[in-house]
Amino acid sequence: MSRESMEYDVVIVGAGPAGLSAAIRLKQLDPDLSVVVLEKGSEVGAHILSGAVLDPAGLDALIPDWRDRGAPDTTEVSDDRFYLLGKGGRMKIPNWPMPGFMK
Repeated sequence: MSRESMEYDVVIVGAGPAGLSAAIRLKQLDPDLSVVVLEKGSEVGAHILSGAVLDPAGLDALIPDWRDRGAPDTTEVSDDRFYLLGKGGRMKIPNWPMPGFMK
């Protein structure tokens, strides 16, 4: 039985923030490197449960002009609420114990 195959220098499994960042950075360092990102979802972001809160510092370092390119990041966070979810419903968690990147 013959199977189709493709060769790459780097294979990244998962198109989440870490996988996509790794692929972008590798191509920035060496544009001739062949990099593929494998995602099991039908499209990038297919497994996201809710909107992500993003501290743009990492994205600013990786792609400094991402805002100018028209990235769909247009809603700033105005309020945070954290809940512990369970069978009996939800319980609000105060914001003060949250790590700094969650504020």
